[in-house]
Amino acid sequence: MTAPIQSQTPDAATARPRFPEILLPAAMDVVLVLIFAASGRGSHHEGMTLAGLWETAWPFLAALALSWLAARVWLRPSAILRSGLPVWIGTVALGMILRVLLTAGSAPIAFVVVASTVLGVFLLGWRAVWALIRRARNPKTRAASVQPTR
Repeated sequence: MTAPIQSQTPDAATARPRFPEILLPAAMDVVLVLIFAASGRGSHHEGMTLAGLWETAWPFLAALALSWLAARVWLRPSAILRSGLPVWIGTVALGMILRVLLTAGSAPIAFVVVASTVLGVFLLGWRAVWALIRRARNPKTRAASVQPTR
């Protein structure tokens, strides 16, 4: 008796993303953290210099990188729960810790709330939009969603 032949090509659910499929989500996260830092500097009328932006952003960028590593985000970079949630929580929590310990010395509760909200909308939001786009482009999901229920 012979064993059933298994497909040599992995299906989309188990295939590991290639480098370009990891680079775009990573770049998206980095750009959104930079936008968060720039908008914070702008709303507090701080100078918009490269050095100033770096001073504000680096704790959150370092936290983002650590979160990507800890959660192994490269395996499913656009997944909301598997990747987005740990990236968001890690970026906020570790970013605040680094900011308090190494730069600002404090984190007022209003800043923690605003940073948590903005980074949540950014880091989870693009993943949610991406999921909606993928769902809309997938003919199987689209057909299933328009089938009448009996």
